[in-house]
Amino acid sequence: MGFYGERVFPRAMNRLMNTKQTRETRARVCAPLSGDIVEIGFGTGLNLPHLPPAVTVVLAVDPLELGRTLASERIAASPVSVEFVGLDGQLLPLADDSADAALSTWTLCSIPDPVAAVREINRVLRPGGTLHFVEHGCSPDPGVRKWQRRLNPIQRRIACGCNLDRDIPSILKDAGLSVDSLNTYYMKGSPKILGWTFEGVAAAAS
Repeated sequence: MGFYGERVFPRAMNRLMNTKQTRETRARVCAPLSGDIVEIGFGTGLNLPHLPPAVTVVLAVDPLELGRTLASERIAASPVSVEFVGLDGQLLPLADDSADAALSTWTLCSIPDPVAAVREINRVLRPGGTLHFVEHGCSPDPGVRKWQRRLNPIQRRIACGCNLDRDIPSILKDAGLSVDSLNTYYMKGSPKILGWTFEGVAAAAS
């Protein structure tokens, strides 16, 4: 990724993704979690303060080692154990049926093959397990969608592979999950091209 991707971008995201709005959203998404969970895109541990006591361990997956350093204080303050288990969400080094739930917050936008990553989540979830997610993506408004597609090449360069226009529900379904609940909205305080949000829960194949 180079110096920018490895050293600058994680620090920027640690600040930009830790706002009043994102904290409220993380709290909602994390609230139902319990047991052993796998989190793709662990980043700097911004979800840790929002995990409920029912969570026993976070199996963390993230490619950027600086994120672990920036997360150190959050990890130390969290009652939940964190185990770093991998770097690539597209190939999870976990056994089949080994996690009770999975967590993804603003992550599927930047994984090169998001369907492969969700298939891996489906594989490691125990029967009846659930993926809890919040992601930004393709707007239903034609004018916004046109600008998302126009600006996507620039976004990918400045935001380390982040795509503006991914169809999150289709990605989940193509990977074999069933979307049990879904709320869509423009995130308050974000530009529309970045702010169309998918928040919900998807279930693994039983």
